[in-house]
Amino acid sequence: MSLSHGRPYLAIPGPSVMPDRVLSAMHLPAPNIYEGALVDMVAGLIPDLNAVARSTGKVATYIANGHGAWEAAASNVIRPGEKLLVLSTGRFAAGWGVVFDRLGAKTEVIDFGNRAPVDLSRVEDALKADKAHEYKAVIMVHVDTATSVKNDVPGVRALLDDLGHPALLMVDCIASLAVDRFEMQAWGVDVMVAASQKGLMTPPGLSFVFVNEKAEAAHVDTASWYWDWKPRLDPEVFYQNFGGTAPTHHLLGLRAALDMIAEEGGIEAVWARHAHLARAAWAAFEAWGQGGELEMNIADPALRSHAVTSGNFAAAEGGQRHAASALDRRKSRADAGHRAGHGRAGRSGLAQFLPAWSYGPYQCAHAHGRAWRDRGWICCARYFARAGRAFCGRCGDCRSLTRCFHVCSILRGESRNRCRVLTLIELFPSRFQGAGQDGGEYIKIVWPAG
Repeated sequence: MSLSHGRPYLAIPGPSVMPDRVLSAMHLPAPNIYEGALVDMVAGLIPDLNAVARSTGKVATYIANGHGAWEAAASNVIRPGEKLLVLSTGRFAAGWGVVFDRLGAKTEVIDFGNRAPVDLSRVEDALKADKAHEYKAVIMVHVDTATSVKNDVPGVRALLDDLGHPALLMVDCIASLAVDRFEMQAWGVDVMVAASQKGLMTPPGLSFVFVNEKAEAAHVDTASWYWDWKPRLDPEVFYQNFGGTAPTHHLLGLRAALDMIAEEGGIEAVWARHAHLARAAWAAFEAWGQGGELEMNIADPALRSHAVTSGNFAAAEGGQRHAASALDRRKSRADAGHRAGHGRAGRSGLAQFLPAWSYGPYQCAHAHGRAWRDRGWICCARYFARAGRAFCGRCGDCRSLTRCFHVCSILRGESRNRCRVLTLIELFPSRFQGAGQDGGEYIKIVWPAG
């Protein structure tokens, strides 16, 4: 029997879940692009984007995906023949390096593999060997969405400063912005690229290049008319913000998303929420791994991103098989992997808002195959229940989040919180002997009291 009717749930690393409020904000007739509300609204976007990035610099906005941001950033700082150092921890820093190559730059790549972060000692050796300071830039990703590794950006900046190397530090935050802690100014990042479709909760189509004064001073005159960031950073007329017609409805959605971040308590609160949700996802992955069919791609939790969780399947076809089954059975989608030379990767994205939503993909895994049955999504739910926070703000054990579900673990019929339980749905019982009715331990998603 298929249960894939109703609203689908997408649990891939991006595009992430788009809140109804963002989608509703976009559901408007075309606005005036010459004067009025849209023009006034756009003026407020840059300060709010800078608040998310912890930056006080300027932002160039492009009608493009993240790859467009790559090319925009590269075009404005590199001339043909100049050298740069690429720190690769998966797929995406190397991909950015290819963009530089196509623009005529000479890239040197240090490959740290698919399961480890940047090794600062190897970076130090490369920078020390560059005695003539030929590297114009060092490029890296904060989080590689193919591997879920989180890199030490301030550590690379410290090396550059300690060695007196003048290279620009350019960082891809497409996967991590508004999810993992990122401090552009405090960490000394000169250029940062991001896009709308992940932590910023807006459909794909907007990308951003954040720059500081050092990067502005390094601007080259070889950038094409469209990619040149100068008119976008300091527009004299409105259309120069976007190199032409404004991406009207994406901007309306982005405005709603930035409002939601502010109303939640600012970027610190958002980072804390994502950290909490990520740990629940890891609990599920680690439980599945006890059977030997799945393992976390990054073993050390301190090195994992909160934005995406990557696992390795024992069988090469495991990722594709599980993802296809999840989509068919529950209308909930996990990702089958996106890693160069690595056909057994699986990823789950975490840009959702409510803990209850995260059960969808893990319930699918629970329902798919004997090896994963019972353990993973139960551990995910149990994490929330045992954390002493139920997210509804209605009882003393809760951490308040606006209008959230209360997730309650029911063991042997007894509630472990002070909320009145109104059961909406009972999910599948796990098969732990002696736990609960008929050998099953029931996890219930409930509304809070009142």
